[in-house]
Amino acid sequence: MEDAHVGWIAAIIIGGFAGWLAEKLMESNMGVFMNIILGIVGAVVASWLLGVLHIALPFHAWLNYLITGFIGACILIFVGRLIRR
Repeated sequence: MEDAHVGWIAAIIIGGFAGWLAEKLMESNMGVFMNIILGIVGAVVASWLLGVLHIALPFHAWLNYLITGFIGACILIFVGRLIRR
C-alpha cells in the first residue's frame, strides 16, 4: 500500500465500504463509524500481512485498497471475536 495514492476522503469512503462488506460477510453489527475504522485499519493490517507474504495485488490503487481493507477488516472482526470469548 506504500505506492497507493488514495486521499483521506477516498480512504474514508473506500474504508467504510470495505468495513461494511466485511460486516455483512462476518455477520457482525458495527455501525458506520466502526465500519470506516475497520476498513482503514484493516487495510493497514492486510497490507502489512500481504507484504510479509510477498503478495502484490495487480489492480488499481483504489481496488487494492478496497480488497486489502476488506481482508483486514475480516481479520480484525475475527480476532475481536476470539478476544471476547
